[in-house]
Amino acid sequence: MTDTRGPNPPYETYAGEQPAPQQAAQPYHPPQAYQTPQGGGGTQAGVRLPRTGARTTPRTRKARLRVAKADPWSVMKVSFLLSIALGICTVIASAVLWMVMDAMGVFSTVGGTISEATGSNESNGFDLQSFLSLPRVLIFTSVIAVIDVVLATALATLGAFIYNLSAGFVGGVELTLAEDE
Repeated sequence: MTDTRGPNPPYETYAGEQPAPQQAAQPYHPPQAYQTPQGGGGTQAGVRLPRTGARTTPRTRKARLRVAKADPWSVMKVSFLLSIALGICTVIASAVLWMVMDAMGVFSTVGGTISEATGSNESNGFDLQSFLSLPRVLIFTSVIAVIDVVLATALATLGAFIYNLSAGFVGGVELTLAEDE
């Protein structure tokens, strides 16, 4: 260890005399790990400057986590809402598709062909346009969407129970998550 205070007075004194106090040339400054920049240059004293050649790219922290349990109640709520959104999208898509096909004349062309093929002298045959009317298509699509909501919600909840059982045996799914600093 180095003493930076200057020369020390001798420990022994002759005849009990006290040594004369010495004037210190400079005030005491303890040793520092990082030297402060000289000259002032707009930096504050005690501010640590980065090393030359220091890495300036951001570091990425990684953590390995395990999904040990999936709460069946929360899985049921989320799957219910997602199934409802999917059902609404299905009904809207079928309505738009029906309107596009009707505007293109698909139902009248195919309906005319089917009525000629199934018709006889007494009857006109099968009327496709009345069978595939927009209200009938939307009712059928809505029924399918409701069945899909019920089945998807039940299957997702059952899947959460099965995942919890299998995670109890093997520990669950391991994920590696990364965070940029």
